[in-house]
Amino acid sequence: MNVAPSRAEEALGTKIKKFLTATPTPTPARKHRKRSARKSTPTPSPTASPKRKKTSPTPSPSPTPEKKAKRKKTSPSPTPSASPTATDTPEETRTPSPTETPEATATPSATARPIPQRKGAPNVTVPPEEIAGFDTYPAKVRQLIEAGLELTKQNLGYTYGSADPANGGMDCSGFIYYVLRQNGFPDVPRDSSQQYVWVRKAGNFNAVLGRHEDSFELDALKPGDLLFWRGTYNIDRDPPITHAMIYLGREKRTKKRIMIGASDGRTYDGKQRFGVSVFDFKLPPPPSSNEAKLSPVFVGYGRIPGLTEE
Repeated sequence: MNVAPSRAEEALGTKIKKFLTATPTPTPARKHRKRSARKSTPTPSPTASPKRKKTSPTPSPSPTPEKKAKRKKTSPSPTPSASPTATDTPEETRTPSPTETPEATATPSATARPIPQRKGAPNVTVPPEEIAGFDTYPAKVRQLIEAGLELTKQNLGYTYGSADPANGGMDCSGFIYYVLRQNGFPDVPRDSSQQYVWVRKAGNFNAVLGRHEDSFELDALKPGDLLFWRGTYNIDRDPPITHAMIYLGREKRTKKRIMIGASDGRTYDGKQRFGVSVFDFKLPPPPSSNEAKLSPVFVGYGRIPGLTEE
């Protein structure tokens, strides 16, 4: 009999324990609530939101790379554009280079006219039959004059330092040097000063001090003679001869004395010519004042050494 109640008591004890064990379950629920409260405290989502704001600035750098990418896109786009421009600029530099290449052919003639700013009348030629008494000239003189007149037909300019028509022009002594060497005078010097010395040493020179074309000092002047000037440009040389030409004779049409050669502005028929041409042979007037300036002076004339009279 006593055993049964003890079991009943045990059963009650177990129920009480179960009840007690059930009651602590709410306490963990409170703990869960506290945890939820703690979660609610972290819910100061404002902290998360600023983090989102921080993340929001992170997208802002993302546009910056996009801008960088756009810049990169723009940068490559100008680079190709720059590459053509670079090709254009060398083409512009090349365009002058073609102008440089014709300089060997065309521009020497332009430079021969000496400067594009100095544009005179066209070069002039005179047919041999328009020179008074040409048929009576010695054969060698006719040969020299005809060779020189052929050069006047090539539209050659005045090119200082040139003695070859292939350069598009020649200077005064270069013209004489070329014509004489091409016609059997290998000893002719290159510059006008030495050409003057060459004639003087041969004893065939006639000095002219007068300033008038009817001076007796010109009575011995003959076609084919070399004519010499000083003071046509500034240069330090001895003797100070700076210009030379070949005398042609008198023109039938005008009865004037004419000459042939390369000049940087002498006249024919009252007009300036720049290059290889026929020119009027006139003695320069005396200087109008005592100012320090160029004053061309005709020095004299002489027979070409070795030129026969036959």
